[in-house]
Amino acid sequence: MSIIKTENLEKIYGGKSKNAVTTHALRGVSLEIPGGAFACITGKSGHGKSTLLNLIGGLDKPTGGSVFVGGEDITKLSDNKLSELRAKKIGFVFQSFNLLENLTALENIQTAMLFAKNKADKANELLALVGLSDKAGSKPAQLSGGQQQRVAIARALANNPDILIMDEPTGNLDSQSAEEVLEHILMLHKSGKTIVVVTHNNELARKAEMVFEMRDGRLLT
Repeated sequence: MSIIKTENLEKIYGGKSKNAVTTHALRGVSLEIPGGAFACITGKSGHGKSTLLNLIGGLDKPTGGSVFVGGEDITKLSDNKLSELRAKKIGFVFQSFNLLENLTALENIQTAMLFAKNKADKANELLALVGLSDKAGSKPAQLSGGQQQRVAIARALANNPDILIMDEPTGNLDSQSAEEVLEHILMLHKSGKTIVVVTHNNELARKAEMVFEMRDGRLLT
């Protein structure tokens, strides 16, 4: 069964005023991703990859078409219901780590926890999962790029989501750090998480079970 499905997805930016320039970011994109799959979305910059990812994750709303997550059309949800779905079912990892500079690695993970009863214990478990138990008290400035991204991955797992959505998770990393992050992404895939990644990293795409290529807002077949 598909855990993620899009039907004729359209996204147009601009065009509200008479002389405004319109950008047709997505043009009728339909895809299906089974539960537990590792899927990559590839293509050149500006061709709709991140737009598609944001719509799948409920971070933006389409101009037309539908997005189903776990069989539910999220384009019809209220903002409150959409926020609730994201909190429970989807974890996000971005190219910029988005860690809070004044908080430790442990505290950064705890900020995302909505349902854990013992947040410190759970956050320590997640740090161990990404191999950073010894960095619990370190702030982002004291961590390498790869370590910061692994903290971001641990934070994305804070509420044990079924789906992990990642936008260029290795984009700001050197080759060694990128390899470390890739290893942890593959480990999470083996644990049963559904992972959807936008990437320019060919090594990462080669490890995926499914690869979707975007061009001019369309999905290539």
